[in-house]
Amino acid sequence: MAEKVQKVGVKRESGYLYFIDKQGDVSRALMARGGKKGGKPSKVAKVGLKKESGFLYFIDKAGDISRSVMSRGGKKKAKKAKKAKKAAPKKKAVKKVAKKKVAKKAKKK
Repeated sequence: MAEKVQKVGVKRESGYLYFIDKQGDVSRALMARGGKKGGKPSKVAKVGLKKESGFLYFIDKAGDISRSVMSRGGKKKAKKAKKAKKAAPKKKAVKKVAKKKVAKKAKKK
């Protein structure tokens, strides 16, 4: 549910992205289209809005600043099991006897 925060009445032009900048003012930037890069932002209206955390601020259809509660979705973190994992028994390394040593011992006997 969106609620109006402040009436500004910004008239929009096509090809521009309108947003609320860090200073709380309404800015716009040229959108990137077909290989052309976007433009640098320019201020449209000075408002000086103080943003509250947990809300998404946007320019509505009437050109005013509105906000709505941010939905925080995603997977919930699974609780980690505190059980110690049992260590798998280690396999004993089998010593490989070189064929030459076996052959030398056979000749000596």
